Amino acid sequence: MKTYRAVGFAGLIAVACALSAAAAPSNLATALSDPRRPASDVAKDTLRKPAAVLAFAGVKPGERVGDVFVGNAYLTRILSAAVGPKGRVYGFIPAEMARNCDPSEFAGAHLVEHDPRFANVRILTQPAERLAAGEPLDLVISSQNYHDLFDRFMEHADVAAVDRSLFRALRPGGVLLVVDHAAEAGSGVRDTERLHRIDPAEIRRRLEAAGFVYDGASDALRNPADDHRLRVFDPKIRGRTDQVILRFRKPA
Repeated sequence: MKTYRAVGFAGLIAVACALSAAAAPSNLATALSDPRRPASDVAKDTLRKPAAVLAFAGVKPGERVGDVFVGNAYLTRILSAAVGPKGRVYGFIPAEMARNCDPSEFAGAHLVEHDPRFANVRILTQPAERLAAGEPLDLVISSQNYHDLFDRFMEHADVAAVDRSLFRALRPGGVLLVVDHAAEAGSGVRDTERLHRIDPAEIRRRLEAAGFVYDGASDALRNPADDHRLRVFDPKIRGRTDQVILRFRKPA
């Protein structure tokens, strides 16, 4: 298992795809060079491209941000520094995951939770269908885990209800960013359990049904060499899967 602002300018996606840490907005450049980040996290940056992903999300200082399926807090640590001391980050652990997965899956989240250096982070364990921060969020990110909602360990979650809870969690005009491993076109949710992949069109269909407005995509993590047939943990493709980055907005 793992762990938009509106597109108003031509070329935004291309810029986001090419963005490096050095060229990132100052808050992201600072976050990526934050000495609080473990070396094991920094080592993942080349493949996960957090500068491009979070620049496309548009995360800004002072924002309230949700990290869904927080896992070992890779993104949570970056977001903590990116939003700064006046911002806040909520890391969500679905209660179903807490019941059914090995504690190592989210041990890093609890380390951050009890680390005074991350005072702007809150870790919340809640049912997936009732995720709530207690205040409206500017941005919610689901990275490499939307497909998990369809898997057995999530106890047959009502995914439509989960999508509605994400919608409610955001302020009007707020952004939902979904990053996930792509499955074959037309496959729907067929491969979520077997390959840990999902058809990007299925993500869009479901989130639009929940009220979100599709707001663009970035190709920063696309890999045309991935034929979508291998499990994402297969050594032949692990870390290099074809991934989509889809941005949605809650209407203002």
